[in-house]
Amino acid sequence: MANTKDIQNIDSSLTSAIQSLASKIESLIANARQQVARVVNTAEVVTKYEIGRAIVEEMQDGAERAAYGKRVLQGVSNILTESLGDGWSVETLTLCRKFYTTYCSKIVNSVYEIAKTNSVNTVGQIPQFSLSWSHYLVLMRIDNTDERHFYEIESQKENWSVRQLQRQYASSLYERLALSKEKTEVMRLANEGQVVEKPQDILKNPVTLEFLGLKSASIYSETKLESAIIGKLQQFLLEMGKGFLFEARQKRFSFNEKNFYVDLVLYNRLLQCYVLIDLKIDELTHQDLGQMQMYVNYYDRYQRQEWEKPTIGILLCKSKDDALVELTLPKDSNVYAQEYALYLPDKAVLQKKLAEWIEEEKIV
Repeated sequence: MANTKDIQNIDSSLTSAIQSLASKIESLIANARQQVARVVNTAEVVTKYEIGRAIVEEMQDGAERAAYGKRVLQGVSNILTESLGDGWSVETLTLCRKFYTTYCSKIVNSVYEIAKTNSVNTVGQIPQFSLSWSHYLVLMRIDNTDERHFYEIESQKENWSVRQLQRQYASSLYERLALSKEKTEVMRLANEGQVVEKPQDILKNPVTLEFLGLKSASIYSETKLESAIIGKLQQFLLEMGKGFLFEARQKRFSFNEKNFYVDLVLYNRLLQCYVLIDLKIDELTHQDLGQMQMYVNYYDRYQRQEWEKPTIGILLCKSKDDALVELTLPKDSNVYAQEYALYLPDKAVLQKKLAEWIEEEKIV
């Protein structure tokens, strides 16, 4: 006869087996649901694209039909609503038409490269859509083709939700990244999205912190700014860019019996290096720059592993004097001064500035 201990062991083993099997089945079901959702999303987008194609071909079949296109769409909407239910308004059909005209001339792959033929889309060919219809509703509102390509690539690569896409577009991510890059690299954003290969690739001009809820006109301390960032850490890391991980706030290190504190210590897994951040609510001074250079030197000499890349220092400041920054820091310094803003930037102003900048350099 089995003793009590043997029975308990059997019960424990059985419970563990049950939990393990249930976990595996739950994972399979979750993956299946995700696959079904992706298939449904793709089917919806392709269907809307084909609806747009049908509308365009009908409307372009003679000037007379094009002239009464609105009446045609209203009639089609009435029939579809009666037979299929709500969701087929004239507005929806118009969006389908716009979707087709926006994407019909480009056969694209997962990184939005134009097919080698560079020809106009022919009957039966459909672009490879990888986002939801809600994503494309946002993307279609972007008139600039390069900018739209950038946000489409980033939405796919970074798995942005619709809300994240809306926020990044509203914060002018494309313009801020472009204005922070070497001028010869601007067009790469449209073709490949944001590629992080060197420290300059993570810089933005400016860093936008509107999600903190702080008012530009209000009085706040560096401590309050830091606490607000920690309270919205997920949004802050998203704003900082790709590959960022949080390590510590007010990180203390000691040197020659003196204590020093770094406001925020991050790690970038793509660059494989520490990123030190100091927050400054006033105009940047040469003392601030020198202090950050000392922090970077300490981490490089005493914290960095042999396989890791050099430490990056970023001073997030309310304002800066570019000439002072250039004069203070050595040319090979890995320290960067970046202004931050507590409000969404004026997109029109950034677009104009970027257009003028590109025109000056004759980047086409």
